[in-house]
Amino acid sequence: MLDLSKIAGQIPGISQHMHKEAIASGERLELAKKLQQQAASTQAKLIATQADFRDRLLFAAATPIEPLDRCFDIPIAPYSHSVFATDGSQISPSHHEIAYCYLINIGQIMIHYGQSLHPVLDSVPEVFYKTEDLYVSRQWGIRLEEWMGYRRTVSEAEILADIACNWVLPPGEHYDTPNLALVDGSLIYWFLDGLPVEARDKILPPILAACERLRATKIPMVGYVSASRSTEGLNFLRLQTCEHEHPNCVVNCGDLVNNYPCQKIDSLRDSTFWSSQLLPGQRSPLYRSNLRILDLYEDAQRVYFCYVNVGTEIARIEVPAWVVEDKDLFDRSLSIVLAQVHKGYGYPVALAEAHNQAVVRGGDRARFFGLLEQQLIKAGLRNVGTSYKEARKRGSIA
Repeated sequence: MLDLSKIAGQIPGISQHMHKEAIASGERLELAKKLQQQAASTQAKLIATQADFRDRLLFAAATPIEPLDRCFDIPIAPYSHSVFATDGSQISPSHHEIAYCYLINIGQIMIHYGQSLHPVLDSVPEVFYKTEDLYVSRQWGIRLEEWMGYRRTVSEAEILADIACNWVLPPGEHYDTPNLALVDGSLIYWFLDGLPVEARDKILPPILAACERLRATKIPMVGYVSASRSTEGLNFLRLQTCEHEHPNCVVNCGDLVNNYPCQKIDSLRDSTFWSSQLLPGQRSPLYRSNLRILDLYEDAQRVYFCYVNVGTEIARIEVPAWVVEDKDLFDRSLSIVLAQVHKGYGYPVALAEAHNQAVVRGGDRARFFGLLEQQLIKAGLRNVGTSYKEARKRGSIA
């Protein structure tokens, strides 16, 4: 039990710290606005410099492909369209439970607008209990809980491609209706960058194969990132502040431990900056992400992003290159995303429903292990039950 009276004395210190951070953030924001105007006038030169010294930069900077000082209006969504979405949840393995296994539950959503069709709200659970499922990640030093998250990401992508592609392929008349595949979170699987090659090759290829299926069926895939903490876009402005002839961080600045000019906007988030620039229903310029993991993607699947004022927040919207190359498709995709947010009262309704279908609550967990216990007893196994530690934690004498 948390004793609030014992931490009450720490709260004023937190508020004072946050007040100072707010003042510092305001100063960084004003500096970023000035740098934006300066960089907009020399944007082509900065992009060329970035390309020449990309491998010498000690920070990840995205490349703007539209004027930095422009904001773009998002059109109204078409009356008839379909939205597909998935999200996942899981039951983690525990040695104190009845059996050492884990479960991944994927919520799948299909909502049709202006077509007089019923929505599909469903979930697809899968239990992993075989030796190769439970211990394969040990050879790479990856914890099972972490590996389970990677497997869940694969399942989300594959099921999203299944429900979307199987819907629009038969029969052919569905091609005329705009479609959108929504992903909760980023399309950049940056967390795989530090994995051993053998481990990464079991996760990334099936995800990219699912993305390729969507491209072949011409269903735009969009990643919706809420409360983004990224600084990738603003990092491009750091090139404008460089006081050296060439932005060679490795040679000129070492490990950036000193207070260099380019670090003055270092902790300012892209979303914070664009909140001061965008009106509701507007988007920022498009950026091409240059994160290293994207070198493993095909050119058509490389990720671009922009920031959109959806009314309740500044959301980061990510799309693959093939969607960006078709301006009408890109604009239509953004319009459907914005309509989803409005229908969901601040968050895309399809993603919210996918989460609701996927989430595994305490009662679901108890029923799952109860069902498993019945089957184990029926199979003739004895001494089936939780550990004494787990049983004791579930009931208190207090």
